Amino acid sequence: MTVVSNARGAAVLLAAALALSACGGSGGSGGGSGGGDQGPKRFSVALTEPDHLTPGNTSSSYSITVLQALFDTLVVIGPDGTPQMRAAESVTSEDQKTWTIKIKPGQKFHNGEDVTAQSFADAWNAAAYGPNAWTNNYYFANVEGYDKLNPEAEGAKPATDKLSGLKVVDPATLEVTLTAPFSQFPITLAYTGFAPMPKAAFTDLKAYDGKPIGNGPFALDGDWQHNRQIALKRFDGYTGPRPAKSEGVLFKIYASRDTAYTDLRAGKVDLLQTIPPASAPEAKRLLGERFVPTASGTMDYLGFPVFDKRFQSADLRKSISMAIDRQAIVDAVFNGAFKPMGSLVAPLVPGYREGACGEACVYDPAKAKALYDRSGGFSGTLNLYFSNADQSYEQWMTAVANQLKENLGIADIKFRKIPASDYLSTLREKKEDGPYRNNWVMDYPSPQNYLESMWGAGNRMGWENKEFTDLIAQANAAASMEASIPLYQRAEDVALAEMPMIPLWNWQDQAGYSADVTGVRIDAYSPNLDTISVK
Repeated sequence: MTVVSNARGAAVLLAAALALSACGGSGGSGGGSGGGDQGPKRFSVALTEPDHLTPGNTSSSYSITVLQALFDTLVVIGPDGTPQMRAAESVTSEDQKTWTIKIKPGQKFHNGEDVTAQSFADAWNAAAYGPNAWTNNYYFANVEGYDKLNPEAEGAKPATDKLSGLKVVDPATLEVTLTAPFSQFPITLAYTGFAPMPKAAFTDLKAYDGKPIGNGPFALDGDWQHNRQIALKRFDGYTGPRPAKSEGVLFKIYASRDTAYTDLRAGKVDLLQTIPPASAPEAKRLLGERFVPTASGTMDYLGFPVFDKRFQSADLRKSISMAIDRQAIVDAVFNGAFKPMGSLVAPLVPGYREGACGEACVYDPAKAKALYDRSGGFSGTLNLYFSNADQSYEQWMTAVANQLKENLGIADIKFRKIPASDYLSTLREKKEDGPYRNNWVMDYPSPQNYLESMWGAGNRMGWENKEFTDLIAQANAAASMEASIPLYQRAEDVALAEMPMIPLWNWQDQAGYSADVTGVRIDAYSPNLDTISVK
């Protein structure tokens, strides 16, 4: 029996455009922390404009930063990468297919409503209901009855709006029946897409998205001022394990990381989680111990449209991989802060193997050219796709283009720079006709979160491999998370052998904070804003 209890047992996006211009402070201060007679004593956090604040309808890391303060999920990933109970008392299963979730008693939403098993069932049903078209819909595809909420026929209305695999046994017990055994299920519950919603949310879901009511240590304080700020206040009715140390948080929306970093240096914002890599050496020198480098699960890849016959040769794809000098690009564009990768999963993920890719991910211009020639090469214009969300995307794509010209002799290379708001839809609709930037922000530390999400059914590359699919299914059904690892690694080997998508580098997050706050405990899974207090 798999049991994850109160002790220990076992979080795609493309970074969205940094929105509009930086705003000034408000509430308690004109910029950084403080308050005095002007308002609550809260600290400020630099943020990019989120897309939504409904848990089931966003996978944006910017939204998640806010949601992690507003909501307690059933499970949370601790600093060591293992799951710990938060809103749940336990998550157990005899067969990995039917799971029993016990909810901790006494929890309240910010409007005073009790947090019950029904609160989770309601939120999950809404996310899984096809007509809602919420971003996290597919996270519920393995719950029995999902197909009834998402009929394949175009325009067909679902026969029901309730997942048959969710059973509210009593206010403290939720029984979840999956379509197949899935040993990773407990750890997936740490993702904010599985957070609960109160009944009050369902009277007006659009209004709720602008003013969500959560069950976490902070509650919204006023309206979300789009492209300007989001203010939170401490929730005094919170009974969970992480009461807020401060009186509130002010998220200040910035247009660029560079502007946010300038404000951090000037003391106009208290916390910046994404110091630009080019500014890292200066930040380290200026901030000292207040410069916080953190391992990250975020990865960059170069994907191929395998559905385009010009990219169907694995040797061609491998030759492109071997012609790219990852280390040189990391040094030139990211100031050496990122890690060149020869694996499809990030180093902090269980089952990570350094160099799993072998020589296909090692820079070797001579071997790359020989393999390129043997593959038949490439004719016509090679279009490289990326979004305009961050200037570094064009910088590293320029380096890739130059290396492909020099090392493989591909003379005609053009950029297809897509507006950030259109980039994902371009890839989803398979409109790209050349290699493209792909980024993945980890939802939870499992190889499954990378492999099945990016190389599994319906992937952007149009790549299909039965052996890979079967191995993922076997790994998902393994008796334990530990037993699943060798099977995920075999699946990774299959994907690396055909290389429909090239691993490039693993990010390292670089945060910094002002001298006006204390208790900063950022880790790979959360900024832990509840631990921060104002001096």
